Amino acid sequence: MKLNIKYTGKILLVALVVLGTGCKKFLEEKDPSNLTPETYYTIPEHGEAAIAAAYAQTRFIGNGAGIFVANFSMLEMVTGTARTETGQNSDLNNLLGLSFNGENLLVRNWWAGLYNVIAQTNLVIEKVPAINPMDATRKAQILGEARFLRAWAYFYLVRLYGDVPLITTPQTATSPDFYPTRTGTELVYKQITDDLTAAEEAGLPWQDASGRVSKGAVKSLLSKVYLTMAGQPLNKGAAYYKLAADKSLEVMTSSGYGLFPSYADLHSLSQENKGEHIFQIQYLATVSGNPMQQLLLPNFKNVSAYSDEMGSTVPTTKFYQSFEAGDLRAKDREGFFYTSYYTGGNGELKALNAPYIFKHFDVVANGTLGTAGTTQSDLNWPQIRFAEVLLTYAEAQNRADGTPNIAAYEALNKIRRRALIPELSGLSQTAFEEAVWRERWHELCYEGITWFDMVRLRKVYNESTNGFDNFVGHAFAESPSTVLAEKHLLFPLPSVEIKNNPNLRPQNLGY
Repeated sequence: MKLNIKYTGKILLVALVVLGTGCKKFLEEKDPSNLTPETYYTIPEHGEAAIAAAYAQTRFIGNGAGIFVANFSMLEMVTGTARTETGQNSDLNNLLGLSFNGENLLVRNWWAGLYNVIAQTNLVIEKVPAINPMDATRKAQILGEARFLRAWAYFYLVRLYGDVPLITTPQTATSPDFYPTRTGTELVYKQITDDLTAAEEAGLPWQDASGRVSKGAVKSLLSKVYLTMAGQPLNKGAAYYKLAADKSLEVMTSSGYGLFPSYADLHSLSQENKGEHIFQIQYLATVSGNPMQQLLLPNFKNVSAYSDEMGSTVPTTKFYQSFEAGDLRAKDREGFFYTSYYTGGNGELKALNAPYIFKHFDVVANGTLGTAGTTQSDLNWPQIRFAEVLLTYAEAQNRADGTPNIAAYEALNKIRRRALIPELSGLSQTAFEEAVWRERWHELCYEGITWFDMVRLRKVYNESTNGFDNFVGHAFAESPSTVLAEKHLLFPLPSVEIKNNPNLRPQNLGY
């Protein structure tokens, strides 16, 4: 099932902004259809529309960022595991070459997109409690969903930009903190954990096949947050590794979640919002279709029903070749990659002479042998998978206890068994930790996770040595002149934001 976010949310946002001041009525008659902040949020349907608008805002990740690019590409281009086959977008190329600054459109779009999520969730959290009459259980759930989405947005922001403005109430031009200063990273993380622990108690179901936030999603995100807090830059250590392990174990031992038996299920419409998929960004072609398909296709090699095949974000050959021998994830059209596909999407099979991302490939939209594609993609975009929960537990338990236990080995080996590669045993703490890191690089690739692992670990996977380099000084395998520096641990604040609000100064180090 899908969370069918219709246009109600957009109508809500426009109504509150455009009609917020009201207007003079003919003969002073009060028009009951005129929406204002005072007359909205009065019936349960308003609360449902408001949270739907918040979910809709999360789709900024797939929005355009200039010619042939969407925002999701930013997190892949800076990892060294992705490249582009189109040279037209200078912002994308600057990310790929680590020469970006605060003028970069993708850097700006991530900032704006995340704060749009926060603005809408702040409205929900402030206004929905006053709606009466309203079912108390559903009201609590909506507030829990809003707190999760706000935490989700701030978790991205604090990892991308460091100290950021912490805004938890709706803003107007007359708000005393309309030009906010930046809040320290530790306080931002406190808000994130406060929101998530409140969402845990909001009465959400453990799973939700409609695509709404579930208790499993809340606990999974909280485990990610604790794992990040244990590492850099907060470096809270063993106590927070223990928190991450405990929270991920709650998800692992709950019913309903598990690894799909086939990698094809990861991009199957019938498996969305269930099983391995704990939280996804929702797409539905009749409302808002998945716009990423063309960007991930080979550059005009005629392998799809789409006419605009862009090759905007594709794997590097070095990373593709770093998978272990026999790893099913690297097998053509069965795992995460494809090196051949059907002419026009449904015709004769042809070799492509390079790897492309199959993990997010919509077979229905692109086509398959004998069946033409629809060019209408309903495929959701992953945010949290059960595979990540397993790897979070394995890493966190090992660090918290000083040695991997049986459950940590089983979590790691579940990933490896599905990939048809040998199980591991008898490793030292350090060797086990690096084995988990390698699985994170290979299992979670192209899901917007790798960059954040690099930053929290201060380590980067080296495809040539199969080991890990220090972040600072690491050279990308296919571009040795592209070298990570200390300044790359954070992105710059968008220049336009600093111009509009001088209170955001100083800019991040090195920009």
